[in-house]
Amino acid sequence: MSPHVCHSWLSFMLDNPLRRLLHDPEHLLAGFVTEGATVLDIGCGPGTYTIPMARMVGPAGKVIALDIQEKMLDKLVHRTVREGLQSRIRLQLYSGGRVGVTDRLDFALAFWMAHEVPAPFSFFSQISPMLKPGASLLLVEPLLHVSRRGFNRTVDAIQSTGLEPAAAPKIAMSRAVLFERRGLSE
Repeated sequence: MSPHVCHSWLSFMLDNPLRRLLHDPEHLLAGFVTEGATVLDIGCGPGTYTIPMARMVGPAGKVIALDIQEKMLDKLVHRTVREGLQSRIRLQLYSGGRVGVTDRLDFALAFWMAHEVPAPFSFFSQISPMLKPGASLLLVEPLLHVSRRGFNRTVDAIQSTGLEPAAAPKIAMSRAVLFERRGLSE
């Protein structure tokens, strides 16, 4: 595991009431996550965004929760059962450099995790083709932890996979870019 990966025993820092006040998932994702959508929560951790997205996609939608740590996914399993959302959430372990997801996505979220990826181009080149035409990827990185230069390298890596920057949303204590998959068909 990369030394930059937030360990599972620190998951309380990722999902707590103060963080939800700062980054309210329903507010941040309104307009991106819709009823019936298939969405990917990249680096889902303990489910800070996974659980709210599962509510937002409704019973006809699906959230794929992707993480590199099995212990984070174990924590999320307990939350999905407690919330009664297990039918809407599929857990996926990132292993051997493979995302392991083939679903067609309406939206993907990479919130405060891209700096933990050792090879951003390789990683996001697996995500990019899964996005349907018109679908988007929201990249959000922590302002105090990721330099402008580091952020720009990640943006360039994602852009080189064929996604185009469409907006730069303002998100507290963060740098963010919304990418879109352009084109009417593939």
